[in-house]
Amino acid sequence: MKTFKAFNTILLGLLTAAFALSSSAAFAAPGEIAVIVKTTNSNYWQNVKKGATASAADAKGYSLTFQGPASESAIADQVSMVENAVTRKVAGIVLAASDPDALVPALKKAWEAKIPVVLIDSMVADSGKRYYQSFLSTDNEAAGEQSAKALISQVGKTGKIAVMSYVAGAGSETGRVGGFKRYIEKNSQLQIVGTYYSQSQMATALNQTTDVLASNPDLKGIFGANEPTAVGMGRAIAQAGKAGKVVAVGFDGNEDLKNFVKDGTLYATAVQGSYSMGALGVKTLVSLIEGKKVAPFVNTGVVIVTKANVDLPEAKNVLY
Repeated sequence: MKTFKAFNTILLGLLTAAFALSSSAAFAAPGEIAVIVKTTNSNYWQNVKKGATASAADAKGYSLTFQGPASESAIADQVSMVENAVTRKVAGIVLAASDPDALVPALKKAWEAKIPVVLIDSMVADSGKRYYQSFLSTDNEAAGEQSAKALISQVGKTGKIAVMSYVAGAGSETGRVGGFKRYIEKNSQLQIVGTYYSQSQMATALNQTTDVLASNPDLKGIFGANEPTAVGMGRAIAQAGKAGKVVAVGFDGNEDLKNFVKDGTLYATAVQGSYSMGALGVKTLVSLIEGKKVAPFVNTGVVIVTKANVDLPEAKNVLY
């Protein structure tokens, strides 16, 4: 009896190992599109998923898988997800790269396996340019210009404004804040009293905005250039009793920023087309798989969300 039990135990172990091996080496379903984002624990990326799912449903003969690490800092996990998709021989990959350098070797493997890749949201390093076929993202310079235009529409062309930025020199920051400042300089006589960097920390942005408001009682407008910075800016404005007195324009569109627009703390927020990134990313990939030409860059745009359109479909499709 003991021998029989031992045999069963060994057999069960062998079967379990074989199942695990076959699962890890499983092949993709025919027409499977792998969408791999920076993290699944974010409303922003869940909105990307909505767009991708809708686009995949419209395409005939395709299925979609959606993956991302537990956090954006888990870069090695994302690399493994891309490599696994290549090993499983998916039809194509839509990728939002968490790191510009770390993902390049995985993209090379996809290229060698003749698996088309479309990047969304974030670019990889120049060394990886040959390994993907299209890049879809916000034109940050144009988005900064639109934000400046929205601010000027409410404060006029003279007076003081402040810029609450995030990480100096980051690719998106350079385009976004640079575009904002250039538009202000070319189209108004507004004085920018300072550019402050929150390091994408909401609490830091709150404290910086509080100080700016206290030091400049005649401040007419203020721009918060990304989500945590804009949220901190909005909270500082509300706490200082300046809502509706200082014209504020934010960037991105989570629940806090949407509510700030609704209650008048912010005049507007510029929201990236996360839904469009997902939808157009999949649509572009399907075109590649089917041998059609695609644009090397697609601007997924921004929507300037104000009280006038916050409850309309154009805003609801980008707010998250």
